[in-house]
Amino acid sequence: MANPMQQFEVKTIGPKIVFGNFDVSFTNSSLFMVITVATISILFTLATQKKSLVPSRIQFLSEMTYEFVAKMISETAGSKARPFFPFVLTLFLFILFCNMIGMIPYSFTVTSHIIVTFALAAFVFIGVTIVGFAKHGLGFLKLFVPSGAPAILLPLIIIIEIVSYLSRPISLSVRLFANMMAGHAVLKVFGGFVVSLGVIGGWLPLGFSVALTGLEFLVAFLQAYVFAILSCIYLNDALNLH
Repeated sequence: MANPMQQFEVKTIGPKIVFGNFDVSFTNSSLFMVITVATISILFTLATQKKSLVPSRIQFLSEMTYEFVAKMISETAGSKARPFFPFVLTLFLFILFCNMIGMIPYSFTVTSHIIVTFALAAFVFIGVTIVGFAKHGLGFLKLFVPSGAPAILLPLIIIIEIVSYLSRPISLSVRLFANMMAGHAVLKVFGGFVVSLGVIGGWLPLGFSVALTGLEFLVAFLQAYVFAILSCIYLNDALNLH
């Protein structure tokens, strides 16, 4: 049976490029990130080229995605978050397409690596913190002091709030990485059972593989949605101090 973790191996494509102690070579992970960005760009370019009152399928899909993200931002962060719509839309689409392209056989799942998901989560965390201080100044620190809390418990509550705030990029990144890696590893294991058991004994694991594939497509969408909506919630905290 093939090693189920082998699919996550990062491999260099082309010549190895090293600057000091940093390896910046082009890898299979880099390739599929480029493919993801190119796919999104092409689809939305085609969707906006010939706009019509009766939309085509691709135009309908792009408009539905636009409305979905716009409604998500409005419901979670309010009207003050509208300027950040392009960022949230880009974040949602990038994660969603990375997840979906990773479902194609012999492709590479970019979001199954913690370094990628942590970079995205850190970018959200740093950006939200900058927005909070830019809008409220030092008043942003009130986020760590819940209103109405007993004075005697404030030192403990403040510590808990700070730890909770600093753990956001970790929980955000680990949730996405763990779900994508675990799902693909399980699919690989059941695929190995199908091959090793042959035609007669492989029907049961094949059935599980089909069911898990459908579930993994659902997880791929849900994880992109969860990442985006949590980013909106964090943005709401920075804008409204809730």
